[in-house]
Amino acid sequence: VPDLPKPMAPVGGKPFLSYVLQWLDKYNINRIIISTGYKSDAIVSYFGNSFNGIQLEYALEEKPLGTGGAVRFSLHKTSGNEILILNGDTFFPIGLDKFYSFHTESGSHFSVALKKMKNFSRYGSVECKGDTITKFHEKNLCAEGLINGGIYLAGKKFLESGSYPEVFSLEKVILEKEAGSGKLKGQVFDDPFIDIGIPEDYRTAQSLFKIRP
Repeated sequence: VPDLPKPMAPVGGKPFLSYVLQWLDKYNINRIIISTGYKSDAIVSYFGNSFNGIQLEYALEEKPLGTGGAVRFSLHKTSGNEILILNGDTFFPIGLDKFYSFHTESGSHFSVALKKMKNFSRYGSVECKGDTITKFHEKNLCAEGLINGGIYLAGKKFLESGSYPEVFSLEKVILEKEAGSGKLKGQVFDDPFIDIGIPEDYRTAQSLFKIRP
């Protein structure tokens, strides 16, 4: 979509991000921090400081920080011990209550929502032993496997404890590095997964959200 950040891509007459926020509104969430960079004004001017009563705050990157740098930069605005992190350009409406229970009861430092897929090559696959993530594989044609759904629950102390550069990839520097350490746990969900970075999924989203409230 020209001249717009991906989360603002129009779907059914509304920005894609609004459906993500609408899903979060179903849970006991009262504050969301939106990490913004490219053309951030489009997001801020549309959503303002609240969404259906949920307080919205913005962590504006003056330069691209990478996925990991963006999370670390946003941490100063958080107050809870456990942080929910998700992408703004994917829609994976899992049961957050179930995911939170899994995260806390398993003693996980960093939990990843996983999606089972067949015949995929765009995404890397995730290897697990039980509910412990042991390895992340590079993108390759895979007949069947698990992918990273882009939704995480992480302990704030865990995110703050490492020594990281200002600009870094969450996936490369934290997830791949910690895989196999026992600190990363994964839970599999069967909910629909849409990544609007793929034209086919973007078209699917147009149909899916026509029938959603």
